[in-house]
Amino acid sequence: MKNIRNALGTIVVLVLSIIQVAEAKPKEKFALVIHGGAGTILKKNMTPKKEAVYRAKLEESLKAGYKILSSGGTALDAVEATIHVMEDSPLFNAGKGAVFTNAGTNELDAAIMNGADLKAGAVAGVKTVKNPITAARKVMEKTWHVLLAGEGADKFAAEEGLEIVDPKYFYTERRWKAIQKMKKNEQKKYGTVGCVALDKDGNLAAGTSTGGMTNKRWGRVGDVPIIGAGTYANNETCAVSATGTGEYFIRAAVAHDISALMEYKRYSLIKASKKVIVSCEKLIDTEFVKSNPEKITIPYIFVDAVIEQPLGGYPTSVYNYYEHDSAHITEYQEKARAGGKDYSD
Repeated sequence: MKNIRNALGTIVVLVLSIIQVAEAKPKEKFALVIHGGAGTILKKNMTPKKEAVYRAKLEESLKAGYKILSSGGTALDAVEATIHVMEDSPLFNAGKGAVFTNAGTNELDAAIMNGADLKAGAVAGVKTVKNPITAARKVMEKTWHVLLAGEGADKFAAEEGLEIVDPKYFYTERRWKAIQKMKKNEQKKYGTVGCVALDKDGNLAAGTSTGGMTNKRWGRVGDVPIIGAGTYANNETCAVSATGTGEYFIRAAVAHDISALMEYKRYSLIKASKKVIVSCEKLIDTEFVKSNPEKITIPYIFVDAVIEQPLGGYPTSVYNYYEHDSAHITEYQEKARAGGKDYSD
């Protein structure tokens, strides 16, 4: 039970830091929010050229959805078009840029949900569908099912006339080198792309697409195609697209939980999303905490849950984990004096 409790904590704060949520707004207004995944790229490894490439692709993605919404199109169309751009790019862990499994294959997941009628569709473990988000929408609109997986999902997509590619299409040198390196250390990394949208008719939609966890085994499926875990939309509350370690999102049904807090407890979006606050570099065993009460700084009665968030203290230092990044702090201070816009951008 204690491990589940710790896991639940991890979920909620991860959602807080990386989830994208849109609340319903008055008619004629529209909104669009995207994320490119929770994978960490340290500033020292992000060259100006690389950053410009990422920003350009994210902007292209936003423009694709904005064009649809501004002209009166639906939130569903905007979500699908926005995610398409990211799926077609090798930069993100979705579609073309999908990571490799331990077996050296690419297995993709995606989900989409319509907040107007709570209909949803998802695919998991597809290997030949160029744009899994479109396959997910087809599942929602052409079948009475919600989730199709593996070969059956690939076959369904082909029968629906979606673009089918050779599995080699998903090969990228960068991802291949990453899996070779990670297999030596049995490491795992994750990443996702997602979008939530509100159209002029007041309808919400959410979509998420991913290549899953790098180095995953045994047909592992994360939170993305699990409706209510990593993807959820309800016109009465909010739209959610999550990214992070999927197992945690699944165990707590995070996306639906945020919506439920808004619907049943009448929480605001901010309050529902910030139910859990405390983060740490590493989770430790509960028994250690009990035997060392003097080390407790925040009583448990004030904490909904605790999360493990590596690099959460960066650019300051965390003892035994990483040093104080003086150069980064100096850059922040200089730009803050100039108004802070460049740094926040």
